[in-house]
Amino acid sequence: MQRRNFLKTTSLAAGGVLAAPSLSGMAPVLAKKRLAMVGTGGRGTGFWGKTVLDNYGDLIEFVGLCDINPGRVEAAKKHMGATCPTFTDFEKMMKAQKPEVLIVTTMDSTHHEFIIKGLEMGADVISEKPMTTDEVKCQAILEAERRTGRKVTIGFNYRYGPHMTKIKELLMKDRVGKLVSVDFNWYLNVYHGSDYFRRWHGIKAKSGSLWVHKATHHFDLLNWWINSEPVAVTAMGSLDHYGSNNSFRGIKCRTCEHKDKCKFYYDVTKDKYYTALYTDNEGHDGYFRDGCVWRSEIDIYDKMSAQIQYANGVVVNYSLTTYSPYEGWRIAFNGVNGRLDSWQDIPYQRGVFESVDQANRHAQEMTQNKNEVPTEYEEIIVMDNFAKQPESIKVPKFKGGHGGGDKRMHDMIFRDPNMADPFGLKAGTRDGAMSCLIGIAARKSIELNRKVLITELTDLKPLALRGKMS
Repeated sequence: MQRRNFLKTTSLAAGGVLAAPSLSGMAPVLAKKRLAMVGTGGRGTGFWGKTVLDNYGDLIEFVGLCDINPGRVEAAKKHMGATCPTFTDFEKMMKAQKPEVLIVTTMDSTHHEFIIKGLEMGADVISEKPMTTDEVKCQAILEAERRTGRKVTIGFNYRYGPHMTKIKELLMKDRVGKLVSVDFNWYLNVYHGSDYFRRWHGIKAKSGSLWVHKATHHFDLLNWWINSEPVAVTAMGSLDHYGSNNSFRGIKCRTCEHKDKCKFYYDVTKDKYYTALYTDNEGHDGYFRDGCVWRSEIDIYDKMSAQIQYANGVVVNYSLTTYSPYEGWRIAFNGVNGRLDSWQDIPYQRGVFESVDQANRHAQEMTQNKNEVPTEYEEIIVMDNFAKQPESIKVPKFKGGHGGGDKRMHDMIFRDPNMADPFGLKAGTRDGAMSCLIGIAARKSIELNRKVLITELTDLKPLALRGKMS
């Protein structure tokens, strides 16, 4: 199916949903929020589909699912346990089902199409990160939200994790004084990191590169923690490991003649979920989930480093590694009165090498709805200038997705959208823009071999202070 038939130009306002009539002597039963989703890949079907329906089915209902692949959208419906109609025509779904909220989980480079059309057709929108992949699309989204008066929410779940929130709390209290600089290093292991190069994410035109698809997560955390906005980015990056940097290659793992000697061989058929969504439906659109990580068409960077200047004077040094033996991150905030250090999943950090199944680490970390394990904790170290000993702050470690952030974000969006938000967890289009614009600026900095100003990209003017937390 051609995209021009999948996404048609129109404008339609969706009607409101009324409460059900009350029975004699009983309070009225409020109608469930009407949700639709476009893009039924793994992220949409699992995180925004089945998880939401399972946990908030008393408050929401899916009234439509849409995907350009007819087989995949039916597989998604089955996996979710939904009862709604499925569509391959986005406009048709929106007209027929009139959702109040549209969830956008399509390929990154098409987010803007469905965000804008969803707003124009009368729905509020929840978009998976990144909000979009280039500055032109970003500007178009900002203008559409202003024009329609509708609201866009960006799914920055990392903010909601207790570990991340505790760091935010300490910074809000000026625990180390006025911030001067930040060092932030993120490591993807060879299992999780390589998976981006198997999929459409390895093509810059589709993902915006990992500067945008992956690092937008990290840039949003930085913007939120620092409580300021970026003004300029200088970056370096290259493709040194994946892509054409190998002596042999294939098209996809299942048919590759080199599978016996390739350390990155991946058998997608062992994953029943991906098999049902992707492998069984390749005939509809030709997309396969087990692409060769050595494909010559891969053009994103696998080694990245950036320096980010903020409007409040803070300078950030950031790096992303995509082929590390272990997965995790470390960060340091340097203030005029001291330093705050923290990390996650660095296996030797506590002095004893912690044995972790790196091959399955990401899948296990994404498992939803696990409870706190009281015997485990994340650690934040604060050391004041001239102090003899640092302070160790232990934060209970949660096992749910993104350190417990996934469930907390869903709760705020679907169960109690009016709950108190003292740390400014909710993210909208400005947050989505400022995070992806750092990645876009980094990508352009490499291509142009110069510093890129954020004001070159959209009409947003960076704020030195993002505003008092509500």
